[in-house]
Amino acid sequence: MADSKKFVMTYEGVKKLEEELDFLKTIKRVEIKEKIKVARGYGDLSENAEYDEAKNEQAFVEGRIAQLENMLRNAQVVDEAELPTDKVSVGTIVKVKDYDFDEEIELFIVGSAEANPMDNKISNESPVGKALIGRKVGDIVEVPVPDGVSKYEILEIRHA
Repeated sequence: MADSKKFVMTYEGVKKLEEELDFLKTIKRVEIKEKIKVARGYGDLSENAEYDEAKNEQAFVEGRIAQLENMLRNAQVVDEAELPTDKVSVGTIVKVKDYDFDEEIELFIVGSAEANPMDNKISNESPVGKALIGRKVGDIVEVPVPDGVSKYEILEIRHA
């Protein structure tokens, strides 16, 4: 069953999801309930755009709440203090030389639920993340990407 998938996460990632879940349950639900109440006051619900919009927002929020609860229920939290620093794993920060752009970048390897490429947080399930997992300093990693192959050299591995 797809719902029983384990979500590998850092402690920081779990905290963020818990905060989002709390916000949705305590604040967002109340806001939407109020929008629905106001929209009902406009009369005929069959042609009431405000009511339809509020109900759609309610459905989205309830779906997100269910998704977050599932992720937290199936979270497998990595203890960053126990992570080895001799090889790349979820919870480590990896400094790599990107040969495509001839620059050094730091990538934080996280579970898929925490990934945010804009913050250099890459998923252990992404092509680059998969290729780096288990590798050591000095290893050169080639990753197939849509327009060819990206090449990285691992320069440093450390805890977050």
